[in-house]
Amino acid sequence: MVEKNLMDIPKEKFRFAPKRDFHHDEKFDSKPVGYLQGAFRRFCKNKGAVVGGVVIAVLMLFAIIAPFCTAYTPAYYDEVYASVRPKCALFERLNFWDGCRKKKEVGYISYLRDYALGAETGRAVIKDAEVKTSADGRLFTYRYDTYRGVGFGKYRAISLAEYQDIQRFQDETGRQVLYPIVRKRDRPTLVQDQDDANIYYKWQIVDGKTQPALDENGQIAVNYWRYAEDSAPVGTFAEYTSEVRVAGDGEMGTDGKRYFYVYGRLLNDGAVVEVRTDYYEYYTYKHVQVLKDGIGEPQFLFGTTGGGKDIFACLSHGARFSFIFALLVAGVNFIVGVIYGSIAGYFGGKTDLFMQRFSEILGAVPTMIVITLLKYHMGSSSHALILFIAFFATGWIGMAGTTRMQFYRFKKQEYILAARTLGAGNARIMFKHIFPNGLGTIVTACALVIPTMIYLETNLSYLGIVNLEAGNVTSVGTLIAAGQRDVLYAPYSAFFPCLFLVLLMLSFNLFGNGLRDAFNPSLRGSEE
Repeated sequence: MVEKNLMDIPKEKFRFAPKRDFHHDEKFDSKPVGYLQGAFRRFCKNKGAVVGGVVIAVLMLFAIIAPFCTAYTPAYYDEVYASVRPKCALFERLNFWDGCRKKKEVGYISYLRDYALGAETGRAVIKDAEVKTSADGRLFTYRYDTYRGVGFGKYRAISLAEYQDIQRFQDETGRQVLYPIVRKRDRPTLVQDQDDANIYYKWQIVDGKTQPALDENGQIAVNYWRYAEDSAPVGTFAEYTSEVRVAGDGEMGTDGKRYFYVYGRLLNDGAVVEVRTDYYEYYTYKHVQVLKDGIGEPQFLFGTTGGGKDIFACLSHGARFSFIFALLVAGVNFIVGVIYGSIAGYFGGKTDLFMQRFSEILGAVPTMIVITLLKYHMGSSSHALILFIAFFATGWIGMAGTTRMQFYRFKKQEYILAARTLGAGNARIMFKHIFPNGLGTIVTACALVIPTMIYLETNLSYLGIVNLEAGNVTSVGTLIAAGQRDVLYAPYSAFFPCLFLVLLMLSFNLFGNGLRDAFNPSLRGSEE
């Protein structure tokens, strides 16, 4: 009946429909998004993970590049320059990061000793001094240069050849290393001042302390050993021929004779010379002329430890070791753990039962006991090797458990049954279909293994259970332990290694969470 009615409709009733009434499927202009590309897009949407990744990249670049940017090594130390403040030449004019520390309300005698040191060398040891008058007298607050403030230290005994070479260095560079000495009998006899090369002036005892004496002009009265040009005792003074001399050397006396200062006293039949060396310049001489390493003037970017080690060099080498060690351990644990866990999770049954009991027995052994036994049996072997074996012995168990859980989760899914129906083998199903779906959790666990290894290695070296200081190798934990001893006097010695560790742990946690979300297949398409 309906067909008959349709046949009876006149042709005039029909007309062409306008083009806009035709609807077709639109052609896809976008390219297909692959698994890794989609994961990268999802990762970039997580701002915290991106920041964490950037910080990790910066820390890794620091560990790779920084050791090449310093001439120092972890094996280097200088006891004279122990606990000096961080110094960067770029900020020196800004009174910031310039190697100075603040001395608050010190007495006049202490202030005058620091002032006298700067007056002799011509370099400012005291900066921005403020005077406060109290009932007890004047108190001084000023910024004290820890590099130039070391002064001369003790009288130094050097070879005659080095004494002559220093003079050559002085004439070539115009930098004064050698200063006149004080006659033995004219030196202070107090126990605390005995053989103190910083006391070059005439002195007096005030309140049990050695105080510089001032001349009639209010200047520091020097107490240098000097002799007349026609009365130099043979075999007592080392000849000084350098043109670089202190003011007043070679001047005429009231008796019409020319007087010269003594820069070196011969000891041991002339084989050794006793001298006063400005350590700031002596350091420059030793490192530029002798070691040829181009260090030049002393400058420690992060300061030095209480033992005189450069914190920047130790931290950069320690960070490099930590990253290499953690990546190596994580890589080996990842390979072994994934293979072990995938076999146990895929086949299940008795295979899984046996493999799980074995891993549980192995995991019940405390890592500390493993390290102790390895140290006992391996003796003097590298502690880094002992740590690697100990962390590998049980470190893969966690990765195996994570992988096993993912395989149990996905192996009963319909697409696995479809793949098996189409003839896919066990290896293809395991690593082509199941493993990629559990990759998000596995990768996250692997990413968190790296900071865990660094944290454990830092803890063990911090506690002194393992000693990773050998040659040019050191550990962040060793630096933190050294900084803890000096934290009240030199807080920067612990600040920089602790800052590195804190940034590393926080960044890896943010980065790992971002990886987990990025590789989660259930979120695929959420970036659109």
